[in-house]
Amino acid sequence: MKVRPGTDGPSAVHADFADLYERFFADIHRYIAGRLGRDVADDIAADTFVIALRKHGSFDASRAPVRAWLFGIATNLVAQHRRTEQRRYRALGRVSAQERAGGHEDRVVSVVAAEGMRPQLARGLASLSREERDVLLLVALADLSHEEISRALGIPYGTVGSRLNRARRKIRAALGQEGQRDE
Repeated sequence: MKVRPGTDGPSAVHADFADLYERFFADIHRYIAGRLGRDVADDIAADTFVIALRKHGSFDASRAPVRAWLFGIATNLVAQHRRTEQRRYRALGRVSAQERAGGHEDRVVSVVAAEGMRPQLARGLASLSREERDVLLLVALADLSHEEISRALGIPYGTVGSRLNRARRKIRAALGQEGQRDE
């Protein structure tokens, strides 16, 4: 985190931090909500920024962009709540698709098809290792690049690719789409 030119001290750090919060809170929150549910996302997203503020002095912009650093903190907090995440995916895996009534035909067909896959997707996510799930969901929910994930998790770039490939293969199998490739 850089201090604004011509300023120094705690107020400048807090001003910069407020800018970071405004820029990244929604993305961090969306990622956490996708992993653990909205009921805990507020608290964990806030905790992410509390930790970032506490550790701002150890942030090294040459190692990772601030966005990747924040997602790394969020992913570590999600890992601490891993049991909650596992229970959530298992519960979603047991839920059957609910029928939707009326509406525009195309939209209804899309929603029903997506809801029909939800239990299989949840079971597939529950079957992934923590490391595979972290990489897959950083791509799917946070839209991070391989390089950003590498920096956020502190793993080699190639490891990101191999974990993502394994995770996608397992998810395709869970959805009954083994022969299909990702776009």
